[in-house]
Amino acid sequence: MPEAMRCYVRIIDRMNRAIGRFAMYLLFALIGVLIWSSVSKTFFTPTLWTLETAQFVMVAYYVLGGPYSIQMGSNVRMDFFYGDWSPRRRAIVDVITIWFLLFYLGVLLWGAISSTAYSFGYFGTEPFKFFGELIWAFVTGGPDAAGELMGYLERSPSAWRPYVWPVKVILCFGVTLMILQCVAEFFRDIARIRGEDI
Repeated sequence: MPEAMRCYVRIIDRMNRAIGRFAMYLLFALIGVLIWSSVSKTFFTPTLWTLETAQFVMVAYYVLGGPYSIQMGSNVRMDFFYGDWSPRRRAIVDVITIWFLLFYLGVLLWGAISSTAYSFGYFGTEPFKFFGELIWAFVTGGPDAAGELMGYLERSPSAWRPYVWPVKVILCFGVTLMILQCVAEFFRDIARIRGEDI
């Protein structure tokens, strides 16, 4: 196994472990928001922000914790046959089926990036070009120059009306981490097929 592949797996595993351990604690933030929602509805005036905040925290919890879940092997699997197979046979099947997951995640990332560009007020068909120009404008001219490129920032259609770009950025980040972790798992499965361990 080349050292570059081993190094990649170690770096991605460490990064996703740290982010996944952080994401685990978002569950407590979610519980706090939901408790406050119940208390405010019972004793005070109901708050407008609790439902959407809970949804946003849940998205972050799920998306940022997903790569760590794959790393730990705790993601949902069809275990009817898979559970009885040897580690080498599982690795062979995983090396083949990971491509379906990578394709799905690639489509999901493309949609997330397009949706994020839309939330920044871009209505064209080239979101990568838009983000490149946005970053270049920010680097060369600062926040004001970047603000001139952005259009109307998308807001949720609820009564609270929060901006939706933060949760869409988290979605893009989480899907990217998931793709990186899937590549690390692919390398790990290749090592298992060869009888090595990373």
